[in-house]
Amino acid sequence: MSSRTSSPASRVARTGGPPSAVSYVEDVSPGSGALPPRAWYAGSDANSLSLNGSWRFRLSATADAQDDSFAAAGYDAGDWAEVAVPGHWVLQGHGSPIYTNHLYPFPVDPPRVPTENPTGDHLRVFDLPGDWPALTEGGAVLRFDGVESCARVWLNGTEIGEFKGSRLPHEFAVGHLLKAEGNVLAVRVHQWSAGSYLEDQDQWWLPGIFRDVTLLHRPAGSALDFFVHASYDHVTGEGTLRVDSEVDGRVTVPGLDIDVATGEPVTVPVAPWSAETPRLYDGELVTEGERIPLRIGFRTVSLEDGLIKVNGTAVLFKGVNRHEWHPVRGRALDLETMREDVLLMKRHNINAVRTSHYPPHPAFLGLCDEYGLWVIDECDLETHGFVEQDWRDNPVDDDRWTPALLDRAARMVERDKNHPSVVIWSLGNEAGTGRGLTAMAEWIHGRDTSRLVHYEGDLDCRDTDMYSRMYTFHDEVERIGRGLDGGTERRRRLPFILCEYGHAMGNGPGGLADYQRLFEAHERLQGGFVWEWIDHGIEDDRYAYAYGGDFGEELHDGNFVCDGLLFPDRTPSPGLVEYKKVIEPVRIEGDGSNGTVRVTNGYDFTDLSHLTFEFSYQVDGFPTGAHTLAVPPLAPGESAEVELPAPAPDGKGDEVQWTVRALLAVDTPWAGRAHEVAWTQKTVAPRGPLPAATGARPETDGDRITLGPARFDARTGDLRSLGGVDVTGLRLDVWRAPTDNDEGASWQDDTRYGSLWRQLGLHRMQHRLEAVESGEDALTVRTRVAPAAADVALRTVFRWTSDGTRLRLTVSVVPEGDWRVPLPRLGVRFGLSAAATESAAWFGSAGEAYPDTRAAAKLLQWDASIDELQTPYVRPQENGARADVRWAEIGGLYIEGEPEFWFSARRWTNEQLDAARHRTDLVPGPTVWVNLDHGQHGIGSQSCGPGPLPRYFLNARPAAFSFVFTKTD
Repeated sequence: MSSRTSSPASRVARTGGPPSAVSYVEDVSPGSGALPPRAWYAGSDANSLSLNGSWRFRLSATADAQDDSFAAAGYDAGDWAEVAVPGHWVLQGHGSPIYTNHLYPFPVDPPRVPTENPTGDHLRVFDLPGDWPALTEGGAVLRFDGVESCARVWLNGTEIGEFKGSRLPHEFAVGHLLKAEGNVLAVRVHQWSAGSYLEDQDQWWLPGIFRDVTLLHRPAGSALDFFVHASYDHVTGEGTLRVDSEVDGRVTVPGLDIDVATGEPVTVPVAPWSAETPRLYDGELVTEGERIPLRIGFRTVSLEDGLIKVNGTAVLFKGVNRHEWHPVRGRALDLETMREDVLLMKRHNINAVRTSHYPPHPAFLGLCDEYGLWVIDECDLETHGFVEQDWRDNPVDDDRWTPALLDRAARMVERDKNHPSVVIWSLGNEAGTGRGLTAMAEWIHGRDTSRLVHYEGDLDCRDTDMYSRMYTFHDEVERIGRGLDGGTERRRRLPFILCEYGHAMGNGPGGLADYQRLFEAHERLQGGFVWEWIDHGIEDDRYAYAYGGDFGEELHDGNFVCDGLLFPDRTPSPGLVEYKKVIEPVRIEGDGSNGTVRVTNGYDFTDLSHLTFEFSYQVDGFPTGAHTLAVPPLAPGESAEVELPAPAPDGKGDEVQWTVRALLAVDTPWAGRAHEVAWTQKTVAPRGPLPAATGARPETDGDRITLGPARFDARTGDLRSLGGVDVTGLRLDVWRAPTDNDEGASWQDDTRYGSLWRQLGLHRMQHRLEAVESGEDALTVRTRVAPAAADVALRTVFRWTSDGTRLRLTVSVVPEGDWRVPLPRLGVRFGLSAAATESAAWFGSAGEAYPDTRAAAKLLQWDASIDELQTPYVRPQENGARADVRWAEIGGLYIEGEPEFWFSARRWTNEQLDAARHRTDLVPGPTVWVNLDHGQHGIGSQSCGPGPLPRYFLNARPAAFSFVFTKTD
């Protein structure tokens, strides 16, 4: 039997009517009429009826604009609109969404909300199905899995309750009100309520019934709440199962020959559950009136030796924060969308998810159990907007609100307690500090001793079991890892996680590999959770995807809502590809010079027997054939020197590399055989030097200079054509359309280079021609490139030579003046005819890569259309540069670089890219603009975190680089 008999919130049960018809909206209590929270389960042999579908809908401007007559039987709602449930009415043509990061979009006067309070009346008429038991047999429960932000409910004209807690389930006993036909379910939903002060969670404010509505038959003797305790002893290899149930019954697990009474423990040998090996045993809870399928995972979570351990092993979180999002349906997600998220996480080596900043749809946790992800389950709580008034009147430090806080904690814990994937409970996010949080932590620790408690705002770790921070700079993370961070004695004895880092807004995040090296070097650092999983762009014909401000909001935070590793349509961004590489669970190191490489197993629990290793050489970026690499089934943490299977081929002057790939040996539930898990690439023999391309003499003919295959303007020295290919506007280029991370966050005190670049005028550089010199063997063009109103400049020399077939350009750049900012980029830009430039090929990185985002830069020969070279960030910005390029072929030109270079090409200029605010602002022109960059400034994650580390700065210093151009056949 369970020791829990009621919610800790001591639910308010009103016996009389409220003082006014809508006073409940501003009541700080969690609501009235709801049943105690209990464990959620997907189904049982008891009947259920989904009430999802099309509902009648009426929108009012205020909470009290309409009376309650719509809830009565026979009310004529024939002229009402219709909305889909689950759904948000503002995404279905009724009102508009609002995005704020932390500012409340209404006056802060808790618990009061504006008179202008959009209120949606919902009606659903339903009949009971033919196989529904007789109304005299048992009872029924009406369950709402999620309604934002406050709902009042009637069934067949009788009010059954009202509730707050948008991302939490609420159930009501309704068996006595049901009839066989013509049931009228009426729900009044208010956008704003006292609960809104607890739900300021950096996302769109989207009212509506956005999760499932279900009618559940409750036979006599059916289950109420139950708690599956399934621990694992890593020393003996045994698991202990005990299922506490409010209603007596039996528990069977056929695969373990278990058949015991509820409340009775049984210990048997088992295979444990972990995120790497998510072993689930199918079981069943059987009471007198109901049979409930169970999926049981045996695992033990503990805090030992100052570390978070599962099954006796310290774990390293390679995680991500996940808001629920769909670009059309908002937070109304279906099972397949949730499954797609989990599969994408697994395929990109992610092993953990923090459910920011609320419990997800319960089915998502079932998928985490099934496929294997560690979960920090976070309560539906954030009061971040109170920071604007120095946390004055913060609800978490006001005893009047404590019942609501405890209710939210209980509804999370009771709903999700039977999921083995949930290893940590989180009290919420960015809610300051206060007595209410302490009360939540105390209740959770008392209710569930099998998990740990997290809250980032508890810097002294008074209430929590780990030290958690967000967006901490690399150097401080290292100090924490070394135990040099100070703080209370308790905090110094606890493990550290970054609950948010690597802000994935726009191009980036940069510096992930540097964080990962710290995590792996210091035991106390147990990993982190990148912010965040998906861009919250709303599909919109005007903009492709809309963000804050696109719906006329008075207050908004722009595209800060688009900061994910996935684009809104769930296409992986370059940031996700980078993260997959950074956190790969196998390390392959060494240059192969002694005929071996070192392979290290970075898994926490799994050996390498599930992987096969493929080895291949590449000549000039082209594979020469694959071989199997014999790698032993190393245990976690073990390493071995592995012999390479074949000698390197003779590249005959071309670059020779080898690549080792770790692939799945067999199909798994989350990816097929040969899925790439990890890889490493090394150069065996570098390419030879570029041809000198000398011998031809510049010839002047009127206004034209000819040098080998090239034609130049005699007055300006501008290149006009090469081998018949027209070339436009070749010049030095230092500007890039600032990324979100270049721009930084408005509240940051540290240097933000995007704005400094504009202040200096790097987006409007002027090019002064100083000389055009036609010599014996070269054409030399001297320029001074500088911004107006500043005394800094870049003295630039373009030296052109040719051997009659090839054309070589050597660029020399010398800074003048006191350059106090790094350059955005340094290279040359020119235009080619778009009609003749549909695609490009190159030897370099497959995808976008910058100095601190190039871990995933796999170097091979690639080809793509010009459109495919673009990275479609929701807010346009610098993108698409391919790194470490040896050569590129585009628009009839073959271009080699010395040293390697960054290559990008687009149908608009960098200035046009900079001016665009949405994808639809970018209109292709008649020219494809090509950038060949000697350098790029790092990316960092300063949109909400640190900028690039100093070693990734592109400081203004003397530079020289060369390109050789050849007309292709």
